[in-house]
Amino acid sequence: MKAIVYTSGTGHTAEYANILGEKTGLPVYDLREAAKRLSNGTEIIYLGWLFANGVKGYKKAAKKYRLSAVCAVGLCDTGTMLAEVRKANSIPETTPLFTLQGGMDKTKLRGIKKLMINLLTKGLSSQKERSERDERILYLLTHDQNCVSEENIAAFAEWYHRQTQAE
Repeated sequence: MKAIVYTSGTGHTAEYANILGEKTGLPVYDLREAAKRLSNGTEIIYLGWLFANGVKGYKKAAKKYRLSAVCAVGLCDTGTMLAEVRKANSIPETTPLFTLQGGMDKTKLRGIKKLMINLLTKGLSSQKERSERDERILYLLTHDQNCVSEENIAAFAEWYHRQTQAE
C-alpha cells in the first residue's frame, strides 16, 4: 500500500484519514490531490463518507487506483451496515470493507444533503417506536456530535497489521 486517499464532507473522514496516516506511516491525500500525486494503478486505502449507503468518491477511486481496503464513514455504528454498503457500491467481496462512525456537523451541510438530513431527522423523530440504532442516529442528528476515535479503527488496525506482517 502506497497511500491513504479520502473524500470528506464535513471533516470526519479527513480526521480518520489523518489518524490512519499517523498509525500506518502512509501519506494521506484528498482524492483531488491524489490525482496530481499518484499514478493510475497505485495501491491505496480509500476512505469516503456515506450518503444513502453510497461511499462518496468510491467509483472514481476504484477506477483510477487499486484499492487494498475501503473505509466508509457515516452515522452508523462502527462495524455495521457492511452488507448494505458493499451492495450499494458494488464493492467486491475480496476488498476489505470497514464502516466507521463519524458524526454530524449540520453547519457544514448545504443543498440536497441538508434537506435529506432534515428529512431523516423528521422521519426518525416522528416514529413512535425506534430501534436502539435509530435512537443513536437520531441523537447524532440532533446533537452535532463527533464520534471519530482511535477505538473505532481497531478492526482496520488489526487488518493492516496482518497485511504488513505478510509482506
